Amino acid sequence: MIITDTLLQRRADENNPIVVGMVGAGAMAKGVALQLIKYCPGFHLAAVSNRTVSAAEDLYRQAGVSTLAHPDTQSDLDSSIARGEFSVVDDPSLLCRSEHIDVLLEVTGAVEFGAHVVSDAVAHAKHVVMMNAELDSTVGPILKTYADRQGVILTNVDGDQPGVLMNLYRFVKGIGVTPVLCGNIKGLQDPYRTPTTQKGFAERWKQSAPMVTSFADGTKISFEQALVANATGMRVAQRGMFGPSVNNSEHIDNAADWYPIDLTTHETGIVDYVVGASPGPGVFVLGTHDDPAQKHFLELYKLGTGPIYSFYTPYHLCHFEVHNTIARAVLLNDATITPTFGPCVDVVAIAKRDLRAGEKLDGIGHYMTYGQCENADLVYKQKLLPIGLAEGCVLTRDIKKDSTLTFHDVDIPDGRLVDQLRTEQNQYFFKEKPE
Repeated sequence: MIITDTLLQRRADENNPIVVGMVGAGAMAKGVALQLIKYCPGFHLAAVSNRTVSAAEDLYRQAGVSTLAHPDTQSDLDSSIARGEFSVVDDPSLLCRSEHIDVLLEVTGAVEFGAHVVSDAVAHAKHVVMMNAELDSTVGPILKTYADRQGVILTNVDGDQPGVLMNLYRFVKGIGVTPVLCGNIKGLQDPYRTPTTQKGFAERWKQSAPMVTSFADGTKISFEQALVANATGMRVAQRGMFGPSVNNSEHIDNAADWYPIDLTTHETGIVDYVVGASPGPGVFVLGTHDDPAQKHFLELYKLGTGPIYSFYTPYHLCHFEVHNTIARAVLLNDATITPTFGPCVDVVAIAKRDLRAGEKLDGIGHYMTYGQCENADLVYKQKLLPIGLAEGCVLTRDIKKDSTLTFHDVDIPDGRLVDQLRTEQNQYFFKEKPE
């Protein structure tokens, strides 16, 4: 979004920055803070909330901010922001409810906690930018309905694969090509990876072991492609997607040959991925065109003879592009990627090992489950268990390795907001009658 640089520079020149509050202070949040504070004009990262306040302090210091305020009340925080200070707090509701904050950036990756934060921010008419595909995939559609009612934007981000893919999708569609497959390029896929196997990689890159495990075991890409499906109206062709493996020397221009269906005839188009392929780790869109004259020009411009044309972005830069999402939401009322079509694809919990009755399910990227994409209407009809709801559930029966869990297999913890939101989502989109 090249236009955002001009708009942001204008805000900086007018000393009228976009005021941002951020919840979370992990590795990705640190990168975002560095961008907003040091490299992107037109922003003021006014406050960061984290359960461990010292992590928020470290985040600011790594970005070159040495003087920090520690407000305890709403009025204290609001006064601090009005003075142009940088604040750290442990209570995210102070950020969600501050009249001085334009946009709330949620960067936790936690489903239940994130649900509370996003709901609170939307209720107080804040634009919300999420770096939380786990939450977005699970209850993003119903959260968007609340955001729409408040007249605010709810969006995931530029830079991460779903946002990069959505930008490419919009470009392809905008030039008159019909997208038939939105794809992600992965380097590894092994559903049985655990925090133990990924410990060394996590330490090398200063990431949490469960997070990088969710990348390796396929859960994260499932969340990401679910976001793309919910934003485009696409579906998956089978549970888990096809995910063909090819040699790294194989170029993504050949991708149409790797999927065992006729992509030109699929009713909605599909989301999928490939393991290997060049250029990685990028994203791609396959599309078609019906006009012979335009097909002639596509061949002239070296895109081949069709019937399927390949478009790709050879990288994703995560936190480097988040400022564009913030600017698009606040200045242009435009979402990078949001569940416009409601729940189209879900991510269901699959047993990573044999599970026993009485066991309590651990979290995403841990030892007991991995996630796979499935079409949302089937998830609803078969009462399959979304992996975003799985943590903390207690098994009521034994489950074999690689079996898909259902709501009949578990007892769900009491009192969780995310379950309430999921029920509302089912009632709204699938017309389920409340009990």
